[in-house]
Parts: sequence; C-alpha cells; structure tokens
Amino acid sequence: MKLLDRVLNPREIRRRLGLNQEQFWTQIGVTQSGGSRYESGREMPKPVRELLRLVHVEQIDLSEVKRIDFEIIRYLKESHPDLYRSLRRAVRSRHRPAGAPVDIGEDLDEALAASQGGNGNGGASAETGEAQR
Repeated sequence: MKLLDRVLNPREIRRRLGLNQEQFWTQIGVTQSGGSRYESGREMPKPVRELLRLVHVEQIDLSEVKRIDFEIIRYLKESHPDLYRSLRRAVRSRHRPAGAPVDIGEDLDEALAASQGGNGNGGASAETGEAQR
C-alpha cells in the first residue's frame, strides 16, 4: 500500500466530516456503491484520489476555481518565490488560530513531505492542482 493511500483513508475522512457515503462520494462524481468499494480497499484511480483530496481534504469549492487563478499562482511561484511563501504562510496562519489542531490537509502535506524528503507541499501543489510526482 502506498503512503498516499494510507494517508487518504476515505472512510476516515468521510467520518471526520460527518457525511454519509451518498453525501461524500456524490460531491466528487462517484456513486455510493463505488465509494463503498473504495472504502473497503479497492484502489482508487488517481483522478478520484485527487478530487477527494481537493474537495474533502483541501475543502476547495471547484466551482469557484478558474484557470487564471492557477496561472497567477504559477507566476508567483516562479517569479517571486519569497513573496509566494510569505503569502502562503500568512493565509495558513489566518485560517488557523495559534494552538489550534492541525487540519486533515496539513496532516497530509506533512506526511507526504516527510516521505519525499520534502518541500512541504506534499509533492503536489494544491494551489495549482498539478502533481509533481
């Protein structure tokens, strides 16, 4: 079993979110029966895994994401990496009060970064949606 599969345990994520299988899986275009099979151990295709991560772990509303957002992020990362890192830290600290527990998405980032000798973003850029594996 791959590290990502262990970290992205769909049943655990669904239970933490307090959703039933129908609510959880239909948000990413998977039937309840298909989701049940993934929760029972069937391997998830990479697109389903990525949608699960974006929608349920990163809590991204995909209807609000536009291509230009990714282009801006890519430009900032390439042309102004210090500014990008500073903005990223500011946003993260704004979303989490001091001493608050780390959320599922940050747990995933840290676990993946540790496994890859990492860059702190888990080998995948959540901001751009592009895998760097």
